[in-house]
Amino acid sequence: MSTIELVERATRHGPSVAIVSEGKSYTYEELLVSSASVAAGLLGDQQDLAMARVGFLVPPGFTYAACQWGIWRAGGIAVPLGLQHPLPELQHVVEDAGISILVVDPAWQEKLQPLAAAGSLPLLRLDQLLLEESTSLPEISLDRAAMILYTSGTTNRPKGVVATHENIQAQTVALIDAWGWTAEDRILHVLPLHHIHGIINVLTCALWAGATCEILPGFEVQQVWKRLGSGELSLFMAVPTIYNRLIAAWQEAAATDQQRLSSGCSQLRLMVSGSAALPISTLESWKSITGHVLLERYGMTEIGMALANPLNGLRVPGHVGQPLSNMEVRRVDEDGAIPADDVPGEIQVRGPGVFQQYWGNPLATEESFAEGWFRTGDVAVVEEGSYRILGRSSVDIIKTGGYKVSALEIEEVLREHDQIVESAVVGLPDEEWGERVAACLVLEKDGALTLKELRAWSKERLAAYKVPSILLVLEILPRNAMGKVEKPAIKLLFPAAT
Repeated sequence: MSTIELVERATRHGPSVAIVSEGKSYTYEELLVSSASVAAGLLGDQQDLAMARVGFLVPPGFTYAACQWGIWRAGGIAVPLGLQHPLPELQHVVEDAGISILVVDPAWQEKLQPLAAAGSLPLLRLDQLLLEESTSLPEISLDRAAMILYTSGTTNRPKGVVATHENIQAQTVALIDAWGWTAEDRILHVLPLHHIHGIINVLTCALWAGATCEILPGFEVQQVWKRLGSGELSLFMAVPTIYNRLIAAWQEAAATDQQRLSSGCSQLRLMVSGSAALPISTLESWKSITGHVLLERYGMTEIGMALANPLNGLRVPGHVGQPLSNMEVRRVDEDGAIPADDVPGEIQVRGPGVFQQYWGNPLATEESFAEGWFRTGDVAVVEEGSYRILGRSSVDIIKTGGYKVSALEIEEVLREHDQIVESAVVGLPDEEWGERVAACLVLEKDGALTLKELRAWSKERLAAYKVPSILLVLEILPRNAMGKVEKPAIKLLFPAAT
């Protein structure tokens, strides 16, 4: 009998619907049977995979969950592969993780064949594994490694984050408690399933609670609105980009459709935004459409979720709340001291959800911890007990003219301009300023904005952030007649003269 509590809990919800995908409903009993078949097929003549790494390329849906659980139940380490990742990125994951078995949905078999051939790896078709007869399965201890997820690699090559079954359980339990999950919940899942957001926050939490997870093959705005407006859902979690696209589609809809969609959406009990900073303008637009104040939270691949606004109580726009029940969080300045709340400091975290190691990279693992605390690299201040993220110390904190400036804060200010739809702010090396504040902007359809106008508008607004004005604009991209943004190579549109 498996000791994976997530799997054992499924036995209590046997006839209940676990997953809805491709127009079909699958019960917890079916998930248990199918995952046991996958496990049997992976084991073959072995009694235990003994933490062999199993890479799997499977689209979102019931078979994804069956494959993931099957790997775990066979004693393997699940390594989900990104469906849209190019071959070199997949090759890096396969080689770095030391994957010894590849599992693939038959529709994606052609994509993995070159990697399997190059590494002389078995390439097993998931549809065939699902036909295997069940066999006895190994007992799995909580301290076993369960999954390797690869980081986004913003500062280097993606690193493999190793999570144990205990880590996954701790991350899940914290969110079940924080967000009030029950077996009565029904969540719509539109997120990728090679990231922690989609795997833990949505799929695993739903299955732990005995709830129903309705999985779409991808994000399609009209289909998502159809489900949100149905009145049949209780939860939805997405990234800011998705909420922006939903807002744009709602604004284009007829008035009668807007009312119907808003009414159905208002019946959900909770809507969450994460994985990127949520613009306050997006939060306010979504609230006006649905009545929901999006719950913002903070986490990363290495730690799961660490901070969240409250389920019940005041949610402060632009803030990510307080530590979850089983997580300790502190902030540290450059000298290693605990700063005052209003002084920026790096977020450091410890708790049972924090990962154990970067796969095969002991030096990176050692450098990521300080006295047992994981160093996130994210900088924040605390305002009235709620954390506000300023950005990553390596990317989003711009040192200009002797001041440290948050790129995220400048982006928020720029989005207040009635012609600016999106903004991205970066620091560029400069002999005089140390770094210059540079902005890439997307304007409203038919928008027109000059550097002179932008500087005049922004100078006073940015003074509080120690920015004299936008010193450099890399590109201003107007929307075309269809509301789309053309994406030419970034070029210097305005001279750097101040």
